[in-house]
Amino acid sequence: MDGSKQDLLQVQNLTVGYASSDGNILHAVDDISLVIRSGETLGVLGESGCGKSSLARAILRILPPHANCSGSIRLGDKNILLLNEQELQMIRGRQTSMVSQDPALSLNPVLSVGRQIEEVLRAHLPLSGRQRRERVITLLRDVGFDQPLEIRSVYPHQLSGGQRQRVAIAQALACQPDLLIADEPTSKLDATSSEEIITLLSGIRQKHNTSILFISHDPTLFAGFADRLLVMYAGRIVESGAAAAVFGHPLHPYTRALVRIARSSTLSASALRVRLESIDGLPPDPAQFKSGCRFEPRCSDRKEICSQRYPGAFLPEPSHPVNCFNYGE
Repeated sequence: MDGSKQDLLQVQNLTVGYASSDGNILHAVDDISLVIRSGETLGVLGESGCGKSSLARAILRILPPHANCSGSIRLGDKNILLLNEQELQMIRGRQTSMVSQDPALSLNPVLSVGRQIEEVLRAHLPLSGRQRRERVITLLRDVGFDQPLEIRSVYPHQLSGGQRQRVAIAQALACQPDLLIADEPTSKLDATSSEEIITLLSGIRQKHNTSILFISHDPTLFAGFADRLLVMYAGRIVESGAAAAVFGHPLHPYTRALVRIARSSTLSASALRVRLESIDGLPPDPAQFKSGCRFEPRCSDRKEICSQRYPGAFLPEPSHPVNCFNYGE
């Protein structure tokens, strides 16, 4: 990573909890710190329920009312957690924006594609009606539509899943935000459409120097796309480093399992007799985290100390920290 690049987003000791109806607190994100640099793609990898989406929503301050959030989220010189709603409205869509998992739900079914993108421009930029319409055409062309004039007039239900996600990306990029958060943007798409979306996001980053926080449960999506990778399990980061290093030599037993499963899935596509890999057991209950390593009940490499206290961050390789007692005590 180029050390001359400036930090765009700094998250320090972020904790997100949800109050349940029985009075317990569900800890979705637990004391996480991370940095995203200008023009960088940072990947966040983990199973469903590990806290990835809560992290994304905390950065935009779009958590539900029963969520409690503490720590610090600095976007440039602003602490997101200290801003009022009016100040947040100036940031959302302008400095940072989000592409969600299901474009069928994120897009308004009763408004045309062009109208929905125009609404973002209207909220943030002093453009005339003609300028907004021209900008919509440019955006639709930038996300890969060969006939942007026709696409501008259609409604979401008239498009395929991949096309709807392209529209959602155009909407998110309308004001050229510094940071784009992509939360499982390919989970509802087939393999071909997923690859096209990854290629599109990569091109956007190169063209506009946009920073991207890319969230997924699928390790194969990060290869050749993400600069650095954070691996999350049960609300915490368990391993981080350059994406090539994490995939080439995964250190944490959880990361190794995810990579092994991804490789086994790739093999199964060409050899139906290959048995799909899986991780035994289930993630822990976020309302009842114990003091030890949270992956310990599912780990084939566990030791006695793993159930006694949570491992600190060890550095067996340069710039590749891992929270696992296999690398120190």
